[in-house]
Parts: sequence; C-alpha cells; structure tokens
Amino acid sequence: MRNKSLMDRVRLLGRSAIDIVTVLGRSGLFLVNALLGRGGAGSSFQLLVRQLYSVGVMSLVIIVVSGMFIGMVLALQGFSILTKYGSEQAVGQMVALTLLRELGPVVTALLFAGRAGSALTAEIGNMKSTEQLSSLEMIGVDPLKYIVAPRLWAGFISMPILAMIFSVVGVWGASWVAIDWLGVYDGSFWSNMQNSVSFTNDVLNGVIKSVVFAFVVTWIAVFQGYDCDPTSEGISRATTRTVVYASLAVLGLDFILTALMFGDF
Repeated sequence: MRNKSLMDRVRLLGRSAIDIVTVLGRSGLFLVNALLGRGGAGSSFQLLVRQLYSVGVMSLVIIVVSGMFIGMVLALQGFSILTKYGSEQAVGQMVALTLLRELGPVVTALLFAGRAGSALTAEIGNMKSTEQLSSLEMIGVDPLKYIVAPRLWAGFISMPILAMIFSVVGVWGASWVAIDWLGVYDGSFWSNMQNSVSFTNDVLNGVIKSVVFAFVVTWIAVFQGYDCDPTSEGISRATTRTVVYASLAVLGLDFILTALMFGDF
C-alpha cells in the first residue's frame, strides 16, 4: 500500500510537471505569434491608442489615489521611526528610495493586474465565448495580431508610465505630510532626497522592474483570456487565475530582480 501510494504521488507530480511545461510552451508560442507572426489585418496604430486609453488612462485614478496614500503612510511611519534616532530630516530620502526601488513598480504591477489585467482576460474571453475570434479567422484576419497584439503593446507601454506616476504622486503625498503636518524642514526633505537618489541605481532600476512586470502581467492576462473555456464559468476562472498568477509572478520576479540589482553579488 505504501509503495502504491508513493507511486501515485510520483505519478501526480510528474503529470503536474508535464502540464506546467505544456502551458509554458503554449503561452510562449502564443506570445511569439502575437508579436512577430503575420496577420491578415495587423495591429494598427488606432487600435493601439484605443487600448492605451483602456488599460492605461482608465487605470490612472486607482494609481494616483493609491500612490498618494502610500506616500503619506510612508512619511508617517518613516518619521515615527527616524525620530527615535534623531534622523527625521531624512524622511524624504527614505520615502523616495522606497518608492523608486520597490513600492512604485511592485504596487503598480499588482494594481494593474487587478484592474487592467482582469479586464483584458474577461474581454478576450468574452470574445472567444461569443465566437468573435472565430469570425475574424473566417474572414482572413488573425485574431492574435488584431485583438491580442494591441493589448500586449498597450500593457507594455502603459504600466511603466503608471509606475513612474505612482512614485511621483507618492513623493508628493509624503512631502505634504512631512513638511506641512509633521514639521520637517522643506529644504532638508528635498535636498536629502536629491543627494541620495541615483538615476542609474534607483530610477533606472525601478523602470527596468516596471518594464519586466508589465511584460509578464500583460502576457499572463491576454493568454488566460485567449486560452480560457468559452463559458461564463471558464471566463470567471481565467480572470481569477490572471490576478493570482500575475501577483505571484510579480512578487517572485521582484525578489530576483532586487537580488540582482542591489544584492552586491
């Protein structure tokens, strides 16, 4: 019985590994065909602009509001901790580095996955369930190029911009709390921030993180929508998978990128 139970576990593990490799292979081919394959109509600039508005501009509100409140909370928490060591004037430095290196790219990616990523999955899944994708194929239009590619590029472009906006708004919120509420000298707040932030080590690395996160989150979102079961339950499950998989991927990649950028290996 023990040997049979052990073999069942090994068999289940092997089947799961094969399923994972299969999905990764399918998603990789899906991405290559969407970005590099030839389609009947192609992805026009007009379609790209429309998707930039849908996934980028429509996400601005949650990004701006979240960035402002997170910056304000960082200022409060940072001031409380730094006061114990007589370094409360360094609160601007702490907030800027935290937002640029870590919270800006990561929180933006998580919010983007929850708002825009889930919408992309549901939209493409709904097109599949109503046979709109099949109809495009029947008239000689590749849905990967006409439907998927503009959404991929819109996500790649918009999320790094949203991450920068998040960080800027967060710093502004922190400055309001620190200077106008907590009494930090404004000259110290801005000068310490300016002297401590490096473009190549902080700003550029944060942009690289946001670009990687944008690539992964958008890829997961459009693939889950295109690969889902064409039913209401299938679309619902695919939308949930998008948020879960994208969030886990962002957090895992954040650790890897942080170790490579700031780990001094």
